[in-house]
Amino acid sequence: MSYLIPLILISSFVLSAIKKVSLYDSLTEGIKEALMLTIKLCPNLVAVFMAISLMQASGLSDVIANFVSPIFMYLGIPKELLELIILRPLSGSGSLAILQNIFDTYGVDSYISVSASIIMGSTETIFYVVGVYFQGESDKKTGLAIPITLFASFIGTVVACAVARIIA
Repeated sequence: MSYLIPLILISSFVLSAIKKVSLYDSLTEGIKEALMLTIKLCPNLVAVFMAISLMQASGLSDVIANFVSPIFMYLGIPKELLELIILRPLSGSGSLAILQNIFDTYGVDSYISVSASIIMGSTETIFYVVGVYFQGESDKKTGLAIPITLFASFIGTVVACAVARIIA
């Protein structure tokens, strides 16, 4: 593995020499495109981060958690995980903070902590990824991408709690 990066670099130099492509010009063009994409992404990222902050500060995430808790409890998802489940599609760093809080509160070997760990590993920050991906695409129509990924994330959460019940 330690030879992989040097091998990639040497291969890039050799291929650019064979194809007579200016490596430096290609590098700077790629950086320019990456910077333009970053500038396009900023409004989407700011909107996601603002929504997260507003949900937490207003208590909306608690209201949503209390509303859906009977349904989730029926599916075997503990109420203690609802804040993580609500925030996970929005923010990876916010989810990690909630995960750390779960670890501190319940211990790392508890059913709740094992479930939360599996949820973190089997779900994704959907709105962040969709915002980044569709901003870079010329077709901005998300279509069914968000509902399908939210459903898959929900199924991942239900399965995570079932697996955690078996192994914890």
